Amino acid sequence: MNAALVQFKPRKGDVDANLAAMRDVFAQLAGGAPDPGDAPELIVFPEAALTGYFLEGGVYELALGAPEMARRLDEAWRAAAPGRACDVVTGFYENAEGTFHNSAIYVRCGEPDGPRVVHVHRKMFLPTYGVFDEERFLTRGRHLGVFDTAFGKAAMLICEDAWHALVATVAALKGARLLIVPSASPGRGLCGDDELESNTRWKAILASAAAEHGVYVVYAGLTGFEGGKGMSGGTCAFSPRGDLLASAPPLDPCIVRVRLDSEEVDLARATIPLLGDLGAVLPDLWLDPEIPVMRRIEDDG
Repeated sequence: MNAALVQFKPRKGDVDANLAAMRDVFAQLAGGAPDPGDAPELIVFPEAALTGYFLEGGVYELALGAPEMARRLDEAWRAAAPGRACDVVTGFYENAEGTFHNSAIYVRCGEPDGPRVVHVHRKMFLPTYGVFDEERFLTRGRHLGVFDTAFGKAAMLICEDAWHALVATVAALKGARLLIVPSASPGRGLCGDDELESNTRWKAILASAAAEHGVYVVYAGLTGFEGGKGMSGGTCAFSPRGDLLASAPPLDPCIVRVRLDSEEVDLARATIPLLGDLGAVLPDLWLDPEIPVMRRIEDDG
């Protein structure tokens, strides 16, 4: 599968302008591949790409239902690439019948029968510390879904979801071969190689998730400034062995292209069977009565 990861700079609160910018990205990608075999089959935008991230109470005015989000993405794709189909992922604030979530949607665009919502993931870990205030305005998701794509089974993790190693483990044990991580991460610090410290930390987390579980990990980061806070970009992709395949410089909008090969997942898992070992041992670890949550279950049961 050919994937395009979009390091995107939205205009805060301007849904129409951001959809127009997405359409421009679609046109660039659709027109930049004279060989049909090189055309992107999956395009990934960051967390909150439709509106910008720091909205606070503004999410209630700008959130969309998943069907409406899919319709607008499909319209933008068809305007840029008529007669073609493509899978598109983007983060958005979702209004699910009056309950508001920080969500990511996976849509099959450009099909004759209209857009198909393949999956919606609702962010499970809502940071409410430091500069973050999500849980004041949003409801956390309560399910990690794994879904079918042309590449194979995939899962989406939004930003802090990926910082909790157990989330990637659960996704992989449920069959995911690809982890898609839309993110909006403020940049912090500088490392000795002049890379943002936050991006170095992100790469370590993503590489570890890829190598331990034998999965591809693709990360699309928001960029630009909102209220004096600069989003770090850091868009990148890792192989099932944890090798960095491609990365973007911080801060500037850009597109990172990467080729995903399902056979590489099979080879990584066969030669380094960490996921199989984990599946065998996890029940013993998880059912340990010394773990506080298991002790509570036993006490209630």
